[in-house]
Amino acid sequence: MTGHGTRSRCAVSAALLLTPSLLLAACTADAEPRPTVTASPPAPTAAETAPSAGASASWRPIDDPVDVATQLEVPWSVIVLADGTQLVSQRDTGAVLEVDAEGVTRVVGEIDLTAAVGEGGLLGLAVRDDDDQTLLYAYLTTADDNRVVRMRLEGDPGDRRLGDAEIVIDGIPRDRVHNGGRIAFGPDDRLYVATGDAGDPTTAQDPSSLAGKILRLTADGEPAPGNPFDNEVYSLGHRNVQGLAWTQDGSLWATEFGQDRFDELNRIEAGGNYGWPVVEGGSDDARFVAPAVTWTPDEASPSGLGARGSTLFVAALRGERVWQVDVTDGAVAGEPVVLWQTELGRVRDAVVSGDELWLLTNNTDGRGNAAADDDRLARVPLAPQS
Repeated sequence: MTGHGTRSRCAVSAALLLTPSLLLAACTADAEPRPTVTASPPAPTAAETAPSAGASASWRPIDDPVDVATQLEVPWSVIVLADGTQLVSQRDTGAVLEVDAEGVTRVVGEIDLTAAVGEGGLLGLAVRDDDDQTLLYAYLTTADDNRVVRMRLEGDPGDRRLGDAEIVIDGIPRDRVHNGGRIAFGPDDRLYVATGDAGDPTTAQDPSSLAGKILRLTADGEPAPGNPFDNEVYSLGHRNVQGLAWTQDGSLWATEFGQDRFDELNRIEAGGNYGWPVVEGGSDDARFVAPAVTWTPDEASPSGLGARGSTLFVAALRGERVWQVDVTDGAVAGEPVVLWQTELGRVRDAVVSGDELWLLTNNTDGRGNAAADDDRLARVPLAPQS
């Protein structure tokens, strides 16, 4: 499973239908508390994105989270558009919501996923401007598989709507648990797709399987040139990745749910094997990349991941907090810092846009203890550390 706990306070073809319905959550099994562990991952490789120009700064929240939108229904992913409005996916209803400057929500489209069960549903979102159109990419669960689709985002703010959906990639194994679901475009303009082992751990070590992987694709869903296995797979040996983000130096980082002992923050390298199911957490086995940070499941159960400069923000479900992690030269610098423990409840997503951190709670997913305004989209201003 992927994250328990309660709140401490009260075939590539044509289109999918845009209509209502859906389902999901995330989990991790119980474990005895252990101290946070940090480790240095391997140095960056030439196959990865080149570092960005300019100095890499650490960023800090300068205020507490402020609610932007409330009473959301099992939100899973938030993205911020170029005009500053937000789009939020709702796992169970299949709705994509637009949030305006006043926090008013409206449905821009609903994806029909009536067969989705358990942790499946409408999960990650990503956006890409392509020529004169804006395309919304969505990771979702169907009766047969997990897949990524894309739809034109038409109209102006306040009057947006989704066009017909076309399949980008399908055939990703699905199950009631471990569906992965985070998607993001990297600095190299490739689409990165985080998948889970779909309840079959053996698939994570099979480079020909799409399960238990991070995939790297073109915007049209083809294997990206330069991938290490000459297919869609970029890294393997993952149990259930639900967070992807890049720091200023070009490093790709991912959060991963463990099983009984260790959740992980990993620095992802092309062709890297992260050990599951042979290893949970770190090991002395040279075949596997050691995690940069491990937590016990009750400290984390990590999902979304945001980055600004050299600082990462990890959304924790069962841990009911946000972890702030600084990195330098592809390794963790210092001890992770706890932010807003128990104040928000379960935190599903963390996204940085400009100088703001956006957070989605997940207290209505069946595992949390929802308060009156749950679930919520919140905003936090950030500033570079002096």
